[in-house]
Amino acid sequence: MKLNYKPLYIALIAALAEIGHGAYAAEEAVLEEVVISGSRAASKLSETPSAIGVVKGKELERDKPKTMGEVINRIPGVYWNDLGNEQHSMGIRQPISTNAMYQYLEDGIPIRPLGVFNHNALNEMNLAGSGSVEVVKGPASSLYGSNAVGGAVNFLTAAPSPTPYASLGVRHDAVAGFTRYDTSVSDSWDRLGLRFSHYSSRRTADNWQHYSNGSKDSFSLRADYELTPTSVLRATLVHTDLDAAMTGSVFENDYRTDPGKSLNTFTYRKDKTTRANLAWEGQTTDKGVSTLTLFKRQNDHGQIPSYTIMNCNAGPCAGNATGTLNNSHVDSLGLDVKHQQKFDWLGSRLIAGVYLDKSDNPYVSHNLRIRRDPVSGQYLDYTLADKLDPKGVRDYQADILNTAYFAQWEFSPVERMRVVLGGRSDSIRYDYRNNLAPGGSANFGAPNESRSFSHVSPKLGATYALSRQASVYSNISQGFTPPEVSQMYGKTGIPDLKSATYNNYEIGLRMAFLNGALKLDSALYRLDGRDTIVSYTTTPGNSENRNAGRTRSQGLELGLNWDGGPFDARFGATIARHRFLKYQVSGSLDYSGRDMPQAPSDITTAEIGYKPLQGARVALEVVHQGHYWMDNANTVKYPGHTLLNLRASYRFAKGWEAWLHARNLAGKHYAESATSSYSGIGAYSPNTQNQYTPGAPRSVMLGLSYTFDGK
Repeated sequence: MKLNYKPLYIALIAALAEIGHGAYAAEEAVLEEVVISGSRAASKLSETPSAIGVVKGKELERDKPKTMGEVINRIPGVYWNDLGNEQHSMGIRQPISTNAMYQYLEDGIPIRPLGVFNHNALNEMNLAGSGSVEVVKGPASSLYGSNAVGGAVNFLTAAPSPTPYASLGVRHDAVAGFTRYDTSVSDSWDRLGLRFSHYSSRRTADNWQHYSNGSKDSFSLRADYELTPTSVLRATLVHTDLDAAMTGSVFENDYRTDPGKSLNTFTYRKDKTTRANLAWEGQTTDKGVSTLTLFKRQNDHGQIPSYTIMNCNAGPCAGNATGTLNNSHVDSLGLDVKHQQKFDWLGSRLIAGVYLDKSDNPYVSHNLRIRRDPVSGQYLDYTLADKLDPKGVRDYQADILNTAYFAQWEFSPVERMRVVLGGRSDSIRYDYRNNLAPGGSANFGAPNESRSFSHVSPKLGATYALSRQASVYSNISQGFTPPEVSQMYGKTGIPDLKSATYNNYEIGLRMAFLNGALKLDSALYRLDGRDTIVSYTTTPGNSENRNAGRTRSQGLELGLNWDGGPFDARFGATIARHRFLKYQVSGSLDYSGRDMPQAPSDITTAEIGYKPLQGARVALEVVHQGHYWMDNANTVKYPGHTLLNLRASYRFAKGWEAWLHARNLAGKHYAESATSSYSGIGAYSPNTQNQYTPGAPRSVMLGLSYTFDGK
């Protein structure tokens, strides 16, 4: 599929320029939405040369999402897939994967340090405590540093209410075996404002999917205190406790005939996370505001992951399986300082700062020998392999230090134009200590060492107001990903790796119609990756990490939103292609020129809502995911799927609201994730090489909530 949208864009922009000629100065602009994430300070979206999707607080309150995907998947170019119990992978201008290509933020501060990316990290968020969500699509390393390549997802905590506020809610889905309770309390007294937001969810074993029980408890506490008329102190505390069974994937035959089956009986994920931020913000110069944020993180991540279980066909474990039990802990202390200064000259603004993050990352892993039922294929129980072989354990600590300096200058050289020039310099150091004596076996790990990486991430962008209703933007930016701790120290030999870099080229158009009731937001992009870290097979059964990959992702994102009268609607579409320009995985196997796996050709979401009477709303949603290759060789294809969802709510009395969510109305059989290990060489065996994460069948969630609002 060849993507060539340039003629369309050139014609469209030229037409809009003619339509808007002379209108800008005559009337007030309507594209005045304000965002935070595009410059780390409040900015007009129309003057931000980046693709940014926003989910506002009123949408979160109205739609009461169950999963993170129900929030961010409505943004064109963003796809979160459900792996069960808030476990997930992500695709933003990248194939759907578990790769460290994204930066997850809370009030602009990364929720995890670099080097220990977790593709499930959004399960560490308390969505109930978020006031809005902003997604910067494409590289944002010039502001947020490493891993912000495909995008940066920023959760902005909800501020305290000016008057007394309280809410209580419950929801239940019998098919999914899911129940959730929500509570929220907030108020302000003179200079002090407080907000508490909490939810607890439970998924019982009695549901459509075997071995899928789980629980999560999460709360957020925010306090705002006005020190002076020009300064404020903000403190946030977020804690999450997730205990989830890991159902895992199923092979081809079970996916077709018994999608609720699970081969696992003991795999799990247990995440305990606590984050505390203390921020001071105040006017420190004439037309200048400084912000100082001290942050602390603690994360304990223990698991027997389903994805490391491998059937064993030879040796002492023949007929059974192997796996791992591991624990990764993170203890971080950091400081983020920034200052924004406005100048009269060219209406310019400078945003600059320093970021320091010191994190300790101890890690322990045990190899497992797993007993497997030869008839059903089910994994029954396990034994620690180090009881039989003392070399079956890994125990190390990596101390991570990230120091960064960033600056962004914005100015208007001519009327209607805004230019942004920015960059960030990151210095990264790993101090690795092996708690076991190296030698003899790969399981002992690597010898002690210290290693540093550094990178400067630039950005140049500009916006131009075609009229009061339309603006165009363009940017050239770069993102980077340093090697992860696991990529560096997972084996005895330490690979000689460097950071992968990604160059982004983008042009976008924003337009409003009918006094802002209808809005269009679109972007055309190309993202080229170099020195991508890939696993290279040196000899049969042995591999090492190398900077041996080059990739190209390009696509078109289109979003339309309507809000007027009794109807509201949204439409978001992405057409994209992701290719390996270079990907040689061994001396004889080369996937260069192939499409990357799990890269849908198109993703579309659309919803139309209707308010038949005061306090009531009904909305029908369509979610379409196009076909994609399941394997690197481009021989096994997932056909894609289309789902229908329904939302309905009714405020039947003061403060009371009843609602329902009907998911997968048509009962479509589909997969959240589909992969194949087939290399393109030799015999193809679908039932041993193809794996699927089945999607949920038709289900209905009923909810009831009460809200007291004293305003």
